[in-house]
Amino acid sequence: MMEFHKSSIFNLQFSILRLSGIAILLILFVSPANLLAQTWHSVRWVSDGDTIILSTGQCIRYIGVNAPEIDHEHQQAQPYGYQAKSFNKNLILSKRIRLEYDLERHDRYGRELAYIFLEDGTFVNARLLKAGMVFYLYRKPNLKYNEALMKAQQEAMAQKTGIWQYWREDGTRYVGNRNSRRFHVSSCPLTAKIRAENLIYFSSKWDAFRNGYAPSKVCIPEFWSYKGKE
Repeated sequence: MMEFHKSSIFNLQFSILRLSGIAILLILFVSPANLLAQTWHSVRWVSDGDTIILSTGQCIRYIGVNAPEIDHEHQQAQPYGYQAKSFNKNLILSKRIRLEYDLERHDRYGRELAYIFLEDGTFVNARLLKAGMVFYLYRKPNLKYNEALMKAQQEAMAQKTGIWQYWREDGTRYVGNRNSRRFHVSSCPLTAKIRAENLIYFSSKWDAFRNGYAPSKVCIPEFWSYKGKE
């Protein structure tokens, strides 16, 4: 019968533990999540306040925000459209950024949907909201940073920064859909299609925005409710 010395058994156990440790480290460092976290990109072009083009040619649409429109075919620039583009450009152009994805990877236009982070940790989507350059856009199933983005908008509204300046209301009442987080003027035909359990009423646009609802493009083509200088 073969005999094992205690020292041999100890060496065998040590070797197994050592190999297990190396395997764990390899898993941690080469997993897809870590590889993604270490991937940095440079921005070639800033299209507007919520869309950019990377040096690779990828078109990236920011998750959770919507910027006022700039001039394009059949569309005049909205208030703060160019300010939002300029702010976004100053924030990220010629800097390295990291993309973080959620459950839905692309929108209906084929653009990649992502959260954007700078090397210093700045969360670009939230930074734009906090500066009042964009408004919060709820979009299921991409809700990873829902609370952070909502908080950023509420802070901007409290400070009346950017698009929240010079706010005016005309007494119109609005109806929201708890499922889609979109709101409509009370007379909009689409409100009849909202299930009773999803109905919510707002006395103003401000109230709707404050609760994280975005305006329906069907009946609210102009999201702002103020008169003042851009």
